[in-house]
Amino acid sequence: MYPTIFDTEELTALRDLARKFATEKLAPGYQSREKTGGFGPELLREMGRLGLIAPELPEEFGGLGSGAIYSGVIIEEIARGDFNMGYVNILASLNGQILSKFANPEIKRDWLPKLIGGELIVAIALTEPRGGSDAANLGLRMERDGSHYVINGEKTSISCADQAKGAVVFARTGQPEDRARGISAIFVPMDTPGLSTTRFTDLGQHAIGRGSIFFDNVRVPADHLLGEEGKGFVQVMQGFDFSRPLIGLQCLGTARQALDETWAYIGERKAFGKPLAAFQGITHQLADFDTKVEAARLLSLNALWLKDQGLPHVAEAAMAKWWPPLLAYEAIHACLLIHGHAAYSNELPFAQRLRDVLGLQIGDGTAHIMKNIIARERAGKAAVGG
Repeated sequence: MYPTIFDTEELTALRDLARKFATEKLAPGYQSREKTGGFGPELLREMGRLGLIAPELPEEFGGLGSGAIYSGVIIEEIARGDFNMGYVNILASLNGQILSKFANPEIKRDWLPKLIGGELIVAIALTEPRGGSDAANLGLRMERDGSHYVINGEKTSISCADQAKGAVVFARTGQPEDRARGISAIFVPMDTPGLSTTRFTDLGQHAIGRGSIFFDNVRVPADHLLGEEGKGFVQVMQGFDFSRPLIGLQCLGTARQALDETWAYIGERKAFGKPLAAFQGITHQLADFDTKVEAARLLSLNALWLKDQGLPHVAEAAMAKWWPPLLAYEAIHACLLIHGHAAYSNELPFAQRLRDVLGLQIGDGTAHIMKNIIARERAGKAAVGG
C-alpha cells in the first residue's frame, strides 16, 4: 500500500503487521471460508492477540487507546487478504465504542476484553423488516417490567446474527410518533431465553452471514440499558460516523488487492505477441481505477483523521460510505474481465470479491441515504426538509 500524509512510523509498523497476517494467514483460506460460512475461532483469537481488533478502545480493556485511523489502516490491510474478516473489525470497533461509552462497568469488564481479544463477536441489531433505510421506523418493543425489560419483535438483515455472542439492540420504548426520540439501546446476550436466529442464503459475504433475530418475551436486566432511555438512536448514528469510513477502507483494500494482481498479470500475460500492458485500452482502464481508489482511500482516511481531531466529519463519513463500495465493485469487475475466464470461475478469488463487496452498497446505509446526509450537512437540515 502506498504511503499517505497520515502515515507515521507507528502506523507503518502496524500496517506491516496487519499485511503480514492478512497475506500469510487470511488470504489462503478466503475462498474456503465462503464454503464453511464462518471465520474460524483460532484466526479471530490470533488477530486479537496481535492487537488488530479495535485498537482505539481503552487500554484497560485490552485496546491500544489509539486513534480511529489505526482501525482504518488495519481494516484496509485485513480486507486485502479476506474482505469478510475485515467486517469483524468493523463490528468490534462500532459496538466496542458503544459499550465502552454507555454500558455498565460489569458488561465492560466481562465483554470488552473478549471482544478485543477475538474471543467473541457482538452484532448490532437495528434493521427491521418494515424499516431498512428508514432506520427510525422501529417496531421492536421494549417494555419495563420491574428490574427487567421485556423485548418482543424481530430484527432482520443482521450481520453475524447466528455467530454473535451478544448484540447491541435498538428497540422502541416510546410511541411510534416519537420516531427517533422513542428508541432505546440495550445489550442482549444471545443465549438469553426466548431469543432465536435464522441465516439467509445470500449472494456473497457467506463467512459473515446475515439473518433475523426473533425476540419472544426476552427478559433482559434493566442495567443492560445503554445510556438513557429514549436516547439510543442518537448513539447509533454517532457510531455510524465512525464505521462508515471503516467500511469504505474495507472495500478499497479488497479493490487495491485486485488491482495489484491485475497490474502484475498484464505485465506477464501476452496476446498477439505482446504483453497485455502494451495495450492502452487495458492500461488506461486500470490507471483510471487506480487513481480513483487512491482518491477514495484518502477521503476515507481523512474522515477518520477528522474524528481523531474531534472535528465534524458527518458528511465526510457519508462520502466514504457511498463511493468506495461502488468504486470497489466497479474496479474488481474490470479486473475480473481482464483476467478472463479463469476469474469468472472459482479458480481465482475475483468472483467472490465481487459478490462480497456488492453487499455494502446496501448494508449500513445505501448511497441514496448517504447523499441525503451530505445534502443535509451542506445545505442545512431545514433546507432539505428534515
